Amino acid sequence: MTRQEFIAKYQVFAKNVQKKTGIDYRFILAQAALESGWGKNAPGNMFFGVKASKNTPEHQKQLLTTTEVLSHPNAKFPQIISITKRSDGKFLYKVKDWFRKFSSPEESFMYQADFFSKLSRYAKAMAVKSNPYRFAEEIAKAGYATAPNYAYTLQLVMKQIDPSLPTPVKKK
Repeated sequence: MTRQEFIAKYQVFAKNVQKKTGIDYRFILAQAALESGWGKNAPGNMFFGVKASKNTPEHQKQLLTTTEVLSHPNAKFPQIISITKRSDGKFLYKVKDWFRKFSSPEESFMYQADFFSKLSRYAKAMAVKSNPYRFAEEIAKAGYATAPNYAYTLQLVMKQIDPSLPTPVKKK
C-alpha cells in the first residue's frame, strides 16, 4: 500500500475520530501510519501498537515481536529475544509482547482516541487536541512512547499527510 492509498483508505476513520473527540485527524492518521508502517504492519487491525492488558480477553490479543527502548536491563516480557546496551546508556529490547486485536480499523482508531481522552496523564494533550503538532509533543512528554524523538518523527509523518503544515523543528 502506498502512502496515498493509506491516506485515502483510512482518512475517513481519522476524521470520524476528530468529529467525536476533537483530536485533529492528521494526528490520529499520522500515528496510525507511523505505528503500522503505512498499513504494512497492522495485524488484527492493530494500527497503534496498543498493548494488551492482563484483563484483555484472549480473542482480543495477539503475541507480536516488537522493540522497546528502556532505561534498565531487567524488564519483563513474555519472551525476550535480545537486549542491547546503547551508547546513551539505555537498552534496546527485541521482545515478544501481547498486543490488542480489533474487529475493524474504525474500532482501532476510536479505541486510540478514547485512550487519550480518558487517561488523566494526557490532560495537557487534550487541552491542545486541535493542534496536531502540540498534541504529539504533549503525549510524548506524558510518556506515551519509549522511542526518542517520537513527537518529531510523528510530526514529520503529519507533514507528509498534509504538506500545508509547517516543517517540524527537532527539539533538543
